[in-house]
Amino acid sequence: MKKIVINGANGFVASNFIIELLSQRYQVNALVRAGKNNSSSQRMNDVLSEMNECNYVNSNNLKVYNYSLLEENFNISEKQLESIFSCDVDYFHFAASLKYDLHSKDKIFETNLKGLENSISVFSKYANSNSRFFFISTAYSCGKFEGIFQEKFYENEEISRFRNYYEQSKRFAENVVKKRIDINGLNGHIIRLSQVVGNCKSGVTKTDYGIFDFAKRIHSLANRYPYKTIRVHVDPESTQNLIPIDTVADYLMRTIKTEKVPVIMNFIAKNSIRNIYIINSISKLLPIQLIPVRTLKREEMDTIERMVSAGMSFTGSYVNTNLLFGTEELDKVMLSLGNEANQQGVFQMLAYYIDNLSKKRPNVLKEGK
Repeated sequence: MKKIVINGANGFVASNFIIELLSQRYQVNALVRAGKNNSSSQRMNDVLSEMNECNYVNSNNLKVYNYSLLEENFNISEKQLESIFSCDVDYFHFAASLKYDLHSKDKIFETNLKGLENSISVFSKYANSNSRFFFISTAYSCGKFEGIFQEKFYENEEISRFRNYYEQSKRFAENVVKKRIDINGLNGHIIRLSQVVGNCKSGVTKTDYGIFDFAKRIHSLANRYPYKTIRVHVDPESTQNLIPIDTVADYLMRTIKTEKVPVIMNFIAKNSIRNIYIINSISKLLPIQLIPVRTLKREEMDTIERMVSAGMSFTGSYVNTNLLFGTEELDKVMLSLGNEANQQGVFQMLAYYIDNLSKKRPNVLKEGK
């Protein structure tokens, strides 16, 4: 059985993947940056416990290493690196900056490009020829692409062709992998994730990204302005592409068990969820009424509506989209699992997430609507 090496291992998707790997007795080497007050091992153990709902995780096959993404050899000794890459490995590069704004541009590109380049260099130096390198990208590297975003490489483009610098950095990073494949023979692959949400079976949701970040902001407003009607600048008929975390983990497990996988795979949902359903679900779960308005100018908003708009600097870029993704390459190796994020499942995830917010902050929400 091959060894799995993962950097950025304490992230949401990576940690859920590790839980599944350990349950199937894979040897896992996790590269985690130590915190100011926590060791890399403690950070890894804490997130595994949180993601597994504080249930026991058998970590006998897990080794955690403190690393620095941008340092030569990750600031890990050669002896340790030789041990980490001591046999055939599948290496997953999860580490990334999720920032998106102009102010953070330099940090975004430093982490998402230079960090990737360093990761490839370490892999190329220590991994054997049978090992594989997987770069975890985003389906939103499509930018403002019109049509079906296929599982192939696209040229780098100016920032005007993207919604933010995060998207652009990921497109550039994909082409770093392409260059190393073409010039150096890197056994490299790219996995593009759409918006990863909670577990579609249980509803357990441990991410505050995307629609959950929006739900958190509305939860806060519901505490301050209960039973208020708020218009939000959202196209009700546009959609969100939501892929459950358990589906992603299943796809990743299938990937490591498949000898030959495509160079690029779009890990996306086949069926997107309309904004109106997400908006209505949040309105049902909180003592607040949200009204989606396709064209809502700032000068038409009241004070609270402007607060909502200001808090949507990131999510607002995706509320008027109907993105289409190709899955021909994905379908070659992935069985149809039927684990889609349907309307009922999304409602269950939002209910779980909002309930946990309310437990952390007792408030008027307990009174119901």
